[in-house]
Amino acid sequence: MGILSNTVSICQFRVAGDIPSGDLFTWASERLARQGFQSIEGSSAELSVGWVHLDDNRESDFAVPAAFWRDHYLTFTLRRDQRKLPAVLLKAYLQVAEHEHLAANPGLSRVPKQKREELREAVRAALLSRTLPVPTSWDAVWDTRTGLVTFTALSPAIIELFEAQFKKTFEGLRLVAVHPYARGTEVVSDDLLSALEKANQATSEAVLDLIRSNRWLGTDFLLWLLYRTMEESSEYRVRRPGPAGENDPFVAYLNDRLVLQNAGENGVQKITVAGPQDHFSEVRTALRNGKVITEATLYLEREEHVWRLTLKGEMFQFASLKGPAVQIEKDNTVDGASEREAVFFERMHILEEGLQLFDSLYATFLADRLSQGWGSESARIQEWLAGE
Repeated sequence: MGILSNTVSICQFRVAGDIPSGDLFTWASERLARQGFQSIEGSSAELSVGWVHLDDNRESDFAVPAAFWRDHYLTFTLRRDQRKLPAVLLKAYLQVAEHEHLAANPGLSRVPKQKREELREAVRAALLSRTLPVPTSWDAVWDTRTGLVTFTALSPAIIELFEAQFKKTFEGLRLVAVHPYARGTEVVSDDLLSALEKANQATSEAVLDLIRSNRWLGTDFLLWLLYRTMEESSEYRVRRPGPAGENDPFVAYLNDRLVLQNAGENGVQKITVAGPQDHFSEVRTALRNGKVITEATLYLEREEHVWRLTLKGEMFQFASLKGPAVQIEKDNTVDGASEREAVFFERMHILEEGLQLFDSLYATFLADRLSQGWGSESARIQEWLAGE
């Protein structure tokens, strides 16, 4: 599902490195075109990866602003076409080729190793040329005001492919994942930043270390939110900049689905609790037995608007994020291109408001977690888990 879909899975990155001064359009246009997608139809190539237009994944020419420029956003889509041969098919055709070779060379009792490799490559190339490539694509939006890049995939392999393609395209720049600790440094109040840095359990600035050593941020946040969902007010205030007004009220709570896990002698054990919850009794039992919440369905509500998403606690990735439906009023004076642009801006407004609410919620948690009153809050949570 693309960035324009009402339901989309996203992760975010911050761009590291110096963006050249001067004409940003020309700089980005040349680099995107240089790494534009090249079709492999009519050939036997297995794989092609490159950039295409957000609105049309058949187009890879970035010569005009309409191709990828939306005010302060750069938009581009990563397209991958790949041919795949079933192993059983390759084996069957290779056996036929070997039989034909032995029939043509009656003095041989078996195909020599080198010849067998040649036959394999010939059969593979012939089959690939008769196999249609399967296209897949993932959207990216680069907000040049904030330096944030939003990408519509959560698969580690696809994220790695995107990071590599971005780095190859924009020389001197790289993407750094916005993980819980990184997000914390951006949303926490200035007076608590030193407390967050002190609570950092990583021993280096390496991204992987910051993620793995600070898993407690995700698990503590989800436990705190679960407790507040059941025992305290679910109303919060907007604390971060964005489309919603400062100090506007909103509601946040967990429901429907939670994933818990722990690491024991027999490896990682995971349980999923699904369906509307009244008292989260099963979840509380699992938490008492040493499990932690790693994933949960989160609802964010402001006025009549509702955002629903599955939050992955380790990386703060947002799966199946569904916001208010985009509604654009049409009239006879609006052409297709203008309508698509209007849908894009409305969609980004909705996504950014949902993320603004999430960041405000996370900032509220950090204000509690890093304050001197956390000991009392933690004790109340433990009493609730114990059923006291």
